[in-house]
Amino acid sequence: MAEFDTIRAGVGTRAAIDEGLRAHMNKVYGTMSVGLLITALASWAIAGLAVTTDPTGATAAIREGQYLTGLGTALYASPLKWVIMFAPLAMVFAFGAAINRLSAAGAQLFFYAFAVLMGLSISSIFLVFTGISIVQTFLITSVAFAGLSLYGYTTKRDLGPLGAFLIMGLIGIIIASIVNIFLGSPMLHFVVSVLGVLIFAGLTAYDTQKIKTDYIAHAHAMDSEWLAKSAIMGALNLYLDFINLFMFLLQFLGNRE
Repeated sequence: MAEFDTIRAGVGTRAAIDEGLRAHMNKVYGTMSVGLLITALASWAIAGLAVTTDPTGATAAIREGQYLTGLGTALYASPLKWVIMFAPLAMVFAFGAAINRLSAAGAQLFFYAFAVLMGLSISSIFLVFTGISIVQTFLITSVAFAGLSLYGYTTKRDLGPLGAFLIMGLIGIIIASIVNIFLGSPMLHFVVSVLGVLIFAGLTAYDTQKIKTDYIAHAHAMDSEWLAKSAIMGALNLYLDFINLFMFLLQFLGNRE
């Protein structure tokens, strides 16, 4: 009888962990989705304010019938563009350093502020690519991301060793991308884009598995504050995987204006 009670308690605990894990993952994906929506709206709105069809008061022409406004010139054709380009990266490092000192509500607010800043940083895609190709690439990225994340959640294979390799590759493409800003090499740009798609595809599966295993490892403590911040950090990681996968795919699938 005592043995039966022990088994029953074990089953109950396992069921509680499974239920909690589903709720945790739903919160991760929900937070990530809100962040993506904020980024999309911010990017579209900022690009709309940066471009005009009225040459009166415009500061520069970007193509026939379209001109940069004063805001557009400041964002895309002044030294401020370098600040905008690297600000999201700096904010990610700041978030990682501050997460333990922030409350769960503060961490969530930080994440949404980051999503707005990312929207500003990538808003120039609306000046470079057609709106249709941006939407098509977003949908393709969504399908690919869903499949990769599902694999990471369900696979029994330990992706930890793969994650270490992917993180080293990520550091490599960040360095190569910065170098290519000054070199302007089409071949290096192509290589970085190909590697970027592969690396962030792998990181999507790896980060999903890590979110799952981290929850299972700490679920027994039932620290609601830790779980809330863990969900936000997980959402940030998957958000970055999605955004970067989208941006690299856009280099191949986007139709330029």
